[in-house]
Amino acid sequence: MKSNRVIIFIDGSNLYHNLVENFGKANINFSEFVNLLAGKNKIVKVYYYNAPVNQKEKPDQYKRQQKFYASLKKNPKIEIKLGRLEKRPNGPPAEKGVDVKIAVDIITFAYLNVYDTAILVSGDADFVPAIKAAQDFGKQVINVSFPKTKSFHLNQTCNKTILLDNEKISKILWKKK
Repeated sequence: MKSNRVIIFIDGSNLYHNLVENFGKANINFSEFVNLLAGKNKIVKVYYYNAPVNQKEKPDQYKRQQKFYASLKKNPKIEIKLGRLEKRPNGPPAEKGVDVKIAVDIITFAYLNVYDTAILVSGDADFVPAIKAAQDFGKQVINVSFPKTKSFHLNQTCNKTILLDNEKISKILWKKK
């Protein structure tokens, strides 16, 4: 039986904020997390997308983020793809370029036949057109999101949705101290 090839696309900021909101912490064990999502399928690659914190404005947060990125880089299956943060006149900086990178990669890798199933870790309905394009190439798309922030449109479009609300799942994911 042929193994199902999986690429996992992680919207890092979305995942971080949802973990904090839903569980009060975000220090998950990424290797266990991606293995849990892939199940018995073959992980081709894991793409983690985010935007770097401004080093001058938030040196402590920047240092923690860089340490986190260094830990991700230890896993050869994980590749980090960064956008940028742009200042806004009122409010916190806005993440730019991240969602576009995710959408382009979902479609490009579907077109190149690099995966059979895409696993999208995000609750952002802006990905619906990219998901539909991947499905037009015959790909399955699974959405991984949280109960409080799940998107009706993502759930309607994706072939399957996994909600990260199970206490058993959350216990598996936390980093061991």
